[in-house]
Amino acid sequence: MKRRKFIRNAAFTVGLVTVSGAIIRLTKSKSMDYSDYFKKLNFSLRNYKRSNPFLIVDLDKLDNNIDELKKLIPTHADYRIVVKSLPSIELINYVQNRAKTNKLMVFNQSFLSQLSLNGDEKLDILFGKPMPVRAAQYYYQTLQTNKGFDPSKQVQWLVDTEKRIHEYIGLAKSIGQKILLNIEIDVGLHRGGFDNIESLRSALNSIKANQDYVAFSGFMGYDPHIVKVPSILLSRVKAFNYMKTFYNDCKSLVETEFPELWNKNLTFNGAGSPTVSLHNTVESPLNDISAGSFAVKPTDFDIDTLESFAPASFIATPILKKYDNTTLPSVEKFDGILNLFDPNMEQSYYIFGGSWMADYYEPKGLKSNPIFGKSTNQIMLNSSENTKLDVDDFVFLRPHQSEFVFLQFGEILCIRDANIVDEWSVLNV
Repeated sequence: MKRRKFIRNAAFTVGLVTVSGAIIRLTKSKSMDYSDYFKKLNFSLRNYKRSNPFLIVDLDKLDNNIDELKKLIPTHADYRIVVKSLPSIELINYVQNRAKTNKLMVFNQSFLSQLSLNGDEKLDILFGKPMPVRAAQYYYQTLQTNKGFDPSKQVQWLVDTEKRIHEYIGLAKSIGQKILLNIEIDVGLHRGGFDNIESLRSALNSIKANQDYVAFSGFMGYDPHIVKVPSILLSRVKAFNYMKTFYNDCKSLVETEFPELWNKNLTFNGAGSPTVSLHNTVESPLNDISAGSFAVKPTDFDIDTLESFAPASFIATPILKKYDNTTLPSVEKFDGILNLFDPNMEQSYYIFGGSWMADYYEPKGLKSNPIFGKSTNQIMLNSSENTKLDVDDFVFLRPHQSEFVFLQFGEILCIRDANIVDEWSVLNV
């Protein structure tokens, strides 16, 4: 009775289907091998100079994604690279060259400092979120440049409240350097920024009264809600129209009531990878469109507005150990019993690392063991005997996002035609 109870409980634990206490045996997965692409990539990695978990970017797929994006940028707008989604100097430079843009969006002081050191006088940097004034102060105190980079002309700090505007005015006075201020407006996301004309008018008056210290450089209105909010709650058409109307109202306010702040070089930024295709129209109020994740397309961006883009980033990690059956601590005498009910546990593997924000991708038929649990050191995977893998073969995963996952790896391996062609470093946080 005890053994039968254990088997039934174990079956429940690993997710087997039960009907009135009877256990239904799961179907064995079919023969699972690498697709041709990953078979070739596995061969390349097995013959590489070292074997670690790697973050891989496919430059062929990256090229195609950049070319697809260029088709979506309207003629009246420029493309701005979102640095947090592509956190590598070499990767950013690569995208800049192919997309023909000198514009970047940053989200922290550390990245800005590194870009300032490596950037020349052509770089145009906009913050994608407001920074505490002490972060900005530290940036100026530790600023290093060697290629003519000038933050007074090339860095737009984002401000979301009138209080923050006055903090940056105070900073400009203390450092004796003019600061560019881009104003965040709430175009429907409701994550901050000015959401009405009255408060925006007051903010613009504060900038107008302190033009010796700060300069108005434009607006930023982020709009991913347009595609992420269920259409039953808010249609994309209505969400886009609200964004467009409020954005244009904000622009009109500056042009009509603050002509001294208006000029043809103002930055009217917005979009993002999820909504960039929606701005491929003359009706878009933007002249500056940000996107980054589209280039490598992690799984969080498997959405209908990005269907023409292909996954270009993968995690590859080697198999350290391989065993027949699935043996777990303290229940060794039941070794193999679970296979009677779930043949997809006939083999177990331990991979190098684990618990990344990623999904197992190649070869098919692999799954993590729910009883063994998570591990960042060695995680157990299971498969049926039809999956033909050996020690030193690689398991491939797709990241959920790039901005955090890329930073967990010290470098990026670049491939073309599944062959390793370069190594790129990642930015320091």
